[in-house]
Amino acid sequence: MGAPHLGTTPLCSSLMAHDPKKEQQCKFLFQPKALGFLSSYGIGVEYNQAKALVYYTFASIGGNLISQMIMGYRYWLGINVPKNCEAALTNYKKVAKFVANKLEKNEDIPVERVRLMERPENLSINEKFLDWDLHQYFKFLAERGNTRIQIYLGQLHLVGRRGLEKDHAKALYYFLKAANAGNAYGMAFIGKMYLKGSTVVTQSNITALKFFTMAADKGNSVGLWGLGILYLKGKGVPLNYTEAFQYFQKAAEKGYDNAQFQLGVMYYGGLGVRRDFKLAFKYFYLAFENGHLLAVYYLAQMYGEGMGVFKSCQNAVELYKTVCELGGWSEMFRTAFYAYQTGNLDSSLVQYAYLAEMGYEEAQINSAYIMESEKVILLHRNQVYPLALLLLKQAASQGNAFARVKIGDYYFYGFGTTKDYVSAVTYYTLAANQHSAEAMFNLAYMHEHGLGVPQDIHLARRWYDLAAETTPDAVTPVFLAYIKLETMHVLTYLPLLNITAVWKMTGFDGLLRIHWDLLMIIFLFALVILLRANQQN
Repeated sequence: MGAPHLGTTPLCSSLMAHDPKKEQQCKFLFQPKALGFLSSYGIGVEYNQAKALVYYTFASIGGNLISQMIMGYRYWLGINVPKNCEAALTNYKKVAKFVANKLEKNEDIPVERVRLMERPENLSINEKFLDWDLHQYFKFLAERGNTRIQIYLGQLHLVGRRGLEKDHAKALYYFLKAANAGNAYGMAFIGKMYLKGSTVVTQSNITALKFFTMAADKGNSVGLWGLGILYLKGKGVPLNYTEAFQYFQKAAEKGYDNAQFQLGVMYYGGLGVRRDFKLAFKYFYLAFENGHLLAVYYLAQMYGEGMGVFKSCQNAVELYKTVCELGGWSEMFRTAFYAYQTGNLDSSLVQYAYLAEMGYEEAQINSAYIMESEKVILLHRNQVYPLALLLLKQAASQGNAFARVKIGDYYFYGFGTTKDYVSAVTYYTLAANQHSAEAMFNLAYMHEHGLGVPQDIHLARRWYDLAAETTPDAVTPVFLAYIKLETMHVLTYLPLLNITAVWKMTGFDGLLRIHWDLLMIIFLFALVILLRANQQN
């Protein structure tokens, strides 16, 4: 199968026509991994999953990490290939080793993964970002001597989190203010900065030892961990595994994930202690529960090899996948979100779709969300909903409840597929089992009208009740649904003077069944106007 020549596809021809300098980008587009991506979505080339698979396979054999990650994901879920856990493990393991090495050197800092449907307008809606006003308020508190806020802002600037830039000068400024006020965490984090060194502070084991000791004397877990690291590596003090172990143990007892991880490393490698994989697994798992990223990699290795725990290919793959998703390519989440915010939906979609191919569940949801807007020009209109449905199914297979509700909607309305009420019920039920109030409401509606399930008013009431109990946001819709349900129930069984037959003859029965929500809104709107008029009188 030969690859097309440069400039022969509409996408590349368009790029080069507008700017001859874009030739380099076009050359990138004809790399196997890029051709695999373009074929997988039908962007600028024919939509062809078989070709995409071939391109990805050749690229992964050639050592391309992203292609190996894509193939690992495809083998894990059986996307256009037979499900094969061992093949998935082999691919993910290669990528995870590279990422773990970067994480160990602190060269890659994981990027926040924003879900577009959860925060359509305002950055401050999401806890992953600080909005401007809140940041200014925190700065004000820090200047007024609030040591907790000083440490918080220092940590954010140290690594660049929650929308704040990575700025070691600002981090040191806040840590020094806290340390001068006697805060042990301020002392310990200054010790960490000197231990590593940066453009702001010159690396100094002696200075690190000084600040770690000051913090440890106050019983601070980060300070105790820092002393453990110095003794473990013989930096500024004689190498002493016994001393290192004791300091790590004290810090671990205080719940510090870095210390728990280091105890795992010592038991894993037999450093100053008898090698014990079960104890290593215990401490790695404790660190993992507290959010330690490298602990995930060690747990994946132990599950993959059956060291200290029963061998489990499934667990190993899931953990390796988590590590792989921490790689530097996750930076595309930042640029994709920026493109989305600035209205460049096509650029945003391409980046999210590329991440979706790599198995990022958030990117799969975001890609489908952008496709649904029908504002992208890279895809034909008849491609949009089938591709969005495919992406939602991939996200649903990773346990995403929102995706399961959306798939139910697609089957209910026939978006990108034929109408199928039975399939809609199946996906709504899966989402309802994950406590989705929206799915519960939809199931209530389907039981009420007998869509995909036998009509059952009692079950409908039960699902409406569950939706209202799950979230306060569902109370009003459930209240309106109850009014309609009970109204129809009364009209159906009203025997007096054959009013039911007369009612149906008027045609309002069918109107109420189809447009009950619109009629209820009109009724409530009229009621509000009457109440306000009465207040004015």
